[in-house]
Amino acid sequence: MQLRALVIKSVTTGSFAALAMVPFGFAFRVTGMRVGHYGPKFAELYSTNPGPALLFAQHMVLGWISAVPLVWALAGVRSYAVALLMGAAYGVAYYVVINALALPIYFADMLPWNLGLPTVVPSLVVHAVFGLAVAYAERGGFWGRRVD
Repeated sequence: MQLRALVIKSVTTGSFAALAMVPFGFAFRVTGMRVGHYGPKFAELYSTNPGPALLFAQHMVLGWISAVPLVWALAGVRSYAVALLMGAAYGVAYYVVINALALPIYFADMLPWNLGLPTVVPSLVVHAVFGLAVAYAERGGFWGRRVD
């Protein structure tokens, strides 16, 4: 896959997936579960008072960046079902590596699985939705056809 195509697909699919996560995160938050915990913490690394606009922009940019490996990996996959499975697996792996290990270690927080399922489930589900949404959009689900 050419770099230009990878960037365009990552921005478009990453945008779609970043927005697809929001209703799920909102639903978990309404029930009092922890979700989106590291967004503000990460933003405070470069902004003293990150407001909603900055947090939204950060969410979108991280969606673009996070979509890159999956978009690249899906380039050689023909099967729609395999692509969706890869998307879900990518979302779960992303959660485990980034949100359940790297970020808690960096911010000196307890690991999510030490805090219990109400801490693990929301972020795990939201990240699985992200991966599924990237795969769905990359397969043309968002546009109605696959663009290569």
